[in-house]
Amino acid sequence: MAQMAASPIEGGVYGFGRRLGVPYEQAVERVKAALKSEGFGILAEIDVKKTLKEKLGAEFRPYVILGACNPPLAHRAFSADLDVGLLLPCNVVVYAEGEEASVVRIMDPQVLMSVAKNDELVPLATEVRGRLEKALLALEG
Repeated sequence: MAQMAASPIEGGVYGFGRRLGVPYEQAVERVKAALKSEGFGILAEIDVKKTLKEKLGAEFRPYVILGACNPPLAHRAFSADLDVGLLLPCNVVVYAEGEEASVVRIMDPQVLMSVAKNDELVPLATEVRGRLEKALLALEG
């Protein structure tokens, strides 16, 4: 019996992701390109390392929070529930794990949309998760 290859996607309580064998800067660029290929733009980019240094004088690993949005999908969500804006955009984090590796984690839209308790958002959250998983799987390294 042939053994199935393990999925590179790692689960979690409120998100999913994977490790990449590439430096942080390269991982961030790959993530942005993969999200773009699935129709997501970056609405916000928060440099956590820089912010913690400026605000607290604290040292921290390279870490970025990307606020990703797919406009047609967001429009559908807003049409179903105006308060869904409290749950958007989709947060994607990339952080360094040593000099030559990085971690990518993506919030799970299915978990987040379950908070809304609106049945119209369920298929939408499933579609968003599928696109985010596809972007994650497209990352090499």
